[in-house]
Amino acid sequence: MKNFIYDIPTKVFFGRDEELHVGDRLKEFGATKVLLHYGGHSAEKSGLLGKVRASITDAGIPFVELGGVRANPSIELVRKGIKLCIDEGVDFILAVGGGSVMDSSKAIAHGAANPDVDEWDIQTRKVPFTKSLKKGCILTIAAAGSEMSDSCVISNDELHQKKGINCPQNRMLFAIEDPCLTFTVPAYQTACGAVDITMHTLERFFNKGDHTELTDALACAVMRENNKAGKICVTDPTNYDARATMMWASSVAHNDLTGLGRGKFLQLHQFEHVVSAVYPEIAHGAGLAALWPAWARYNMPYNKDRWALFAKEVWGVEVDPAHPEEAASKAIDMQENYYRSIGMPVRLTELSPKITEADVEKFADLVSEHGNRVLDGPKPLDRDDILAIFKNAYK
Repeated sequence: MKNFIYDIPTKVFFGRDEELHVGDRLKEFGATKVLLHYGGHSAEKSGLLGKVRASITDAGIPFVELGGVRANPSIELVRKGIKLCIDEGVDFILAVGGGSVMDSSKAIAHGAANPDVDEWDIQTRKVPFTKSLKKGCILTIAAAGSEMSDSCVISNDELHQKKGINCPQNRMLFAIEDPCLTFTVPAYQTACGAVDITMHTLERFFNKGDHTELTDALACAVMRENNKAGKICVTDPTNYDARATMMWASSVAHNDLTGLGRGKFLQLHQFEHVVSAVYPEIAHGAGLAALWPAWARYNMPYNKDRWALFAKEVWGVEVDPAHPEEAASKAIDMQENYYRSIGMPVRLTELSPKITEADVEKFADLVSEHGNRVLDGPKPLDRDDILAIFKNAYK
């Protein structure tokens, strides 16, 4: 087991109607002026934003608003939010939404606390930083795990880049998680969330490491139960228990718990980030689903025993110790068929009609930084490996 530091400062308020107390939570964490940050019209139509505004007002805390966060949040809106925070003297950002809203909030918090630096330079690690504004969130979709992660991913459309940064300053101080808020999430977005949750854990599970039996057991339980809950949520969207399982799995999958002692590099995410950087309309979870079968089959021969453990603990496949690859292959087929069953694409050609065979070379160049980057893992992936996976995903 590798050395690790585990420090999660996020306080979680989980359950029905917890969002009604957000004003009290903001007071608890010392907010004096808040930026209320959100996405499109769904939070307004559902009445959630009205409840949030009322709770903040009742707490006597002034606030300003910025909506319009899209999937794959943009640096352009982040810069707008930074200016608003500086002009208005905001000291706390409240994200109401999913991973995109939370990541946008994190980037705004960094930029507003470091006004002499362009946020893209922070996001691309050109400039080190230690200061950030306080932030919390109300979760409305179980997916990205940004509510408890130290990750923030932002897109730059002008440069066709999507860059992530991991740092302690990305942690939310609190996360309000009411499963009822996810009842109206469409089936497609629910399925995308189920994919992302599993991938956050699965990619950690296949990092290099040894003697992590307890972490492995936690990881397999998250993947197994999330698969079950995700299928139920797609077909029975108001099932509270299934929604609750997915919501908590979202947080646990990306708060580092499921990779302790192994590492946290998410190899497949590097593939998806370039695809949705070039085509920002692509949903992140759908992109992961489309790429995963090719990535899994390419990697499996280099780590057969670990894939066999995944087969046994997540999918209940009986393993022949003399031929672990047979169980591993069966489990990969089962996971792929599961994605089909919840309406997810499993090939790039199913993901978007815009993606052409010519894009495959471009994607490989972007992931490998034109051959100058190798992705770490049990099978380190150079440009030739990366290109082979993209080609297999396109077939």
